[in-house]
Amino acid sequence: MELVTTHGIGPGPAPLTSRGRRRLTEDWGVQATVSWLLSDCFGDESVSIVAEEDDKTLSSSDGTALLESVVSAVNGCLVEAPKYGLRSPEKDLGAHDVLQAIRKCSSTGGPKGRFWVLDPVDGTLGFVRGDQYAIALALIEDGEVVLGVLGCPNYPMKKEWLNYHQRYYRLMSKVAPPTSGSWNKGCVMYAHKGCGQAWMQPLVHDFGMLSWHNSREVQVSSVSDPVSATFCEPVEKANSSHSFTAGLAHSVGLRNQPLRVYSMVKYAAIARGDAEIFMKFARAGYKEKIWDHAAGVVIIQEAGGVVTDAGGCPLDFSRGVYLEGLDRGIIACSGALLHQRILQAVDASWNSSTL
Repeated sequence: MELVTTHGIGPGPAPLTSRGRRRLTEDWGVQATVSWLLSDCFGDESVSIVAEEDDKTLSSSDGTALLESVVSAVNGCLVEAPKYGLRSPEKDLGAHDVLQAIRKCSSTGGPKGRFWVLDPVDGTLGFVRGDQYAIALALIEDGEVVLGVLGCPNYPMKKEWLNYHQRYYRLMSKVAPPTSGSWNKGCVMYAHKGCGQAWMQPLVHDFGMLSWHNSREVQVSSVSDPVSATFCEPVEKANSSHSFTAGLAHSVGLRNQPLRVYSMVKYAAIARGDAEIFMKFARAGYKEKIWDHAAGVVIIQEAGGVVTDAGGCPLDFSRGVYLEGLDRGIIACSGALLHQRILQAVDASWNSSTL
């Protein structure tokens, strides 16, 4: 059992497994790194962050060893910052500095003002298994998502490489290290509300530098016939219903195998045209968090797609940590026609579901 300390959400402290320790080290490390960099760029007073983990465990007497590993990870990242056009600290951060950075990630959001939303490792199982995961950062102003960034370390730049990535690459990389420039490199996607454009670039240049000149605009698929469309759904069954989405897919004529990937990589897949539909219908008692969707929503919308709840209303990011008022589920589509077909199918099927 892993420790989850999410604004009081979930169980209290529990013994950490090695997998849980690794996951939390990454979560806290990413939060501290992003928090420090945002503060350095915009000033301490201007940065408010809604994020998944708090500092309670790290600050406790039992968290000393874990804190040391987080501090080491953060300094290891920040020393590379100049390669990406950012500033490194003048000296290594200490435990106090890291804890202070994490404590800035305690905003609870709301309808007024400006705050960032961060999911440091979205897709925990994907990360642990070397599969798909994402680092998601969004900026919200007065309840509206205005900027979204998705870092997808295991999501290759080219669609034709996608099918090989998990089955072939992980096997071959154990035999021989990948060559420079090979398709194992991930990508970063980003969009600003109102620009009508979304962009993608390699996560890391072959020489360790961001390759801004290799960035390119991405657009959703032009497929509107359900027979040719592909839908994404979560890998995990714990918080979503595969049987209901499978029934919907059949009812609207979807025949392709679903693309099941961890994390907000699903949003990236739709934004760049690798799939056309994402459906998620949570099981009873599960509440969606804003950090699981904010960045992906604005990227799909600016790439030409549509994202609403199952009632056709925009997702509401103005009501705190949760997506309160969500009507049944979340539907993201590459175009309005497919989106309307899914909405109609949900209305026709919902009363017979067990959700």
